[in-house]
Amino acid sequence: MRTAIKLAVFVVFTALFVASASTNANTVQPNNLFPKVKFVTTEGDIVVELNRAKAPITVENFLQYVQAGSYNNTIFHRIIPGFVVQGGGYTENFEAKTMFDPIFNESGNGMLNNYGTIAMARVNDPHSATRQFYFNVNDNESLNPSTKGWGYAVFGWVVEGEAVLEKLAAVETEFYHKQTGWPNVPKNPPVLKKIEILPQQ
Repeated sequence: MRTAIKLAVFVVFTALFVASASTNANTVQPNNLFPKVKFVTTEGDIVVELNRAKAPITVENFLQYVQAGSYNNTIFHRIIPGFVVQGGGYTENFEAKTMFDPIFNESGNGMLNNYGTIAMARVNDPHSATRQFYFNVNDNESLNPSTKGWGYAVFGWVVEGEAVLEKLAAVETEFYHKQTGWPNVPKNPPVLKKIEILPQQ
């Protein structure tokens, strides 16, 4: 009888442990100021280190989408060589993905839109960023805050996979996309298969 009880307790404990491990596999511990994520794309993988210390609101917002799996199978829909590679907002059929509430613009955090950084895309309203992001493929000073107004909030940088970023930036684009009417749309948009949160080291 005692053996059966012990076995039952062990099974329950093991199940809870496995469930906990599974739950935590795609989450970031609150004390990790520089979590790393891996962008798994059709062109290869890119590892990005996020800066929670300087862009806490932006990083938490981004991770909210990551943890929900909301970036899975989205496309890089805007590519301008020597400028940016933008994605995170649309499916392969150019259907807009669900957005959470817009966030406060943290562009004044001291991080600049230099080559290899990741930042939040937005419209004219400085506090309109939701889910779309872009990689800088140049030092884009025009995207930084200035006396003229708000900039675009940088929240991390590429630590592995610069060659993949360059490959994305070289994808052939159309000046005018027939379906959307947008410029700078890839003829065959690269797909962001998923974003994985890497284990804390």
